[in-house]
Amino acid sequence: MRVWDNEPEDSFDEINIIPMIDVIFAILTFFILSTLFLTRAEELPVDLPSAETSEQKPQPDFIVTIDAEGEVSLDKEAIEVDNLDTEITDQLESGEEAIVTIQADERAYHGQVIEVMDILRTIEGVRLGIGTLPKTD
Repeated sequence: MRVWDNEPEDSFDEINIIPMIDVIFAILTFFILSTLFLTRAEELPVDLPSAETSEQKPQPDFIVTIDAEGEVSLDKEAIEVDNLDTEITDQLESGEEAIVTIQADERAYHGQVIEVMDILRTIEGVRLGIGTLPKTD
């Protein structure tokens, strides 16, 4: 015997939002993680030494970074030490003064820091600064 069901079946389409929520969370996770990596890429990994007499100075015009392996960078771009003076003088106008801060890792070779300082002291109008961190108790 056949039973007839008098109630009509629901034939409308349902939108299942659970997969959409999963996709949104996956995209959100991707953007959060990618922005974390972008902020870390802005700085060069240098462990600056600390000093009790460190002072805040005006924003330098150029930053020369020497990392623990001895790699030299000018404004976050790798550069050969021999090309350092020509690169800075090309960016300076004649008679212009510039502040150059050397940020040397505390494990950097002292002789290389002195070599970079010696090159920078030969440039007309350049004042040198050494980057340090304030000493914390």
